[in-house]
Amino acid sequence: MNLSMQEFIKFRNFICQRTGILFDEKKIYFVEKRIKKRLQETDCTDMIDYFRFLRFSDPNGVEFQKLINLLTTNETYFFREFDQLSCFAEYCLDEVKKQKPDFGLRTINIWCAACSSGEEAYTLAIILKEMLLAEEPDWKCKIIATDIDENILQKAERGVYDERSVKHVPQEYFDKYLTSTTSGFRVKSGLRDLVQFENLNFMNRPAMRKMRGFDFVFCRNVLIYFEDKARKEVVDHLFNALNPGGFIFLGHAESIGRITTKFRLRRLGKALTYQKPTE
Repeated sequence: MNLSMQEFIKFRNFICQRTGILFDEKKIYFVEKRIKKRLQETDCTDMIDYFRFLRFSDPNGVEFQKLINLLTTNETYFFREFDQLSCFAEYCLDEVKKQKPDFGLRTINIWCAACSSGEEAYTLAIILKEMLLAEEPDWKCKIIATDIDENILQKAERGVYDERSVKHVPQEYFDKYLTSTTSGFRVKSGLRDLVQFENLNFMNRPAMRKMRGFDFVFCRNVLIYFEDKARKEVVDHLFNALNPGGFIFLGHAESIGRITTKFRLRRLGKALTYQKPTE
C-alpha cells in the first residue's frame, strides 16, 4: 500500500492548511512512511480511508496531532549557531535591558518558538543566568518555549540529553547547569525554573494572538518549512508578539526582508538580527 502522488498532494495540502508546513514532492516517501505508522494504529483500511478519517472523524484533532508528531523535524543541540547567541548575549540583551528602567520594569521575556526538544530554550536560560542574573538577581526572566509536537515537548520537559546534544556546552557551564545520570545529562532545576513549555500550532490564530509582551523571539530554522501565505501570517504574529525595541532571531538561511518591511535589519557582532522599531 503505497502513497500515490495524487494522494500525497491531498495530504500535503490538508497538512499545510492546518499547520502552514508545506512538504515538497521529494518528501513523498517520508510522508508515506509516517502515515503507514498511523494506519497501523487505527481501523483505517487504506490511505484515502485514513485521509477521510482525519477530515471528518477527528473533530478534536487528536489523530491529526499524532500524525504531526511524526512529521515534524527536530534537529537541535545546545549552543547551536553560536554567532547569533553571542549577538543576543553581548549586544541585544544589554540594549533591551537599558530600555527597561525607563518604564520601571526589570523583566526579560523570551519566546523560543518551535523549540523542539528544548536545547535552545535551556541554552538561552544559561545565557540569562550568566549575563544578567549572576550580577542582578532581582530581574524577572521567563522563557516560553513552544512547539507543535507534543512528544518532543515531553522530552524537553524531562530535560535529559545525550552526549551529542551537549557536546558544545562550555565546560564551565556544563559543570554549573548539567548533571550526569545513568540515562544521560540532566538540566539542573535552577535552570529548568526559567523555562515553560507549551504546545502551539502557528496556524492556531487565537493562541498566536495571545503571544504578546516578548523582548526576544527565537524562531530559527522554522519559516523555511512554511508556504508563502502562512510564512507571512506567522511573521506578522511574531512582529505583534514583540515589545517595541525587541529582537527576533531567524536561522542563517532565513530572511524576512521580502515578507515585511516592518522590522529593522541590524548587524551586531558577527550576526544579523531583526528589531521592532520603538516608534
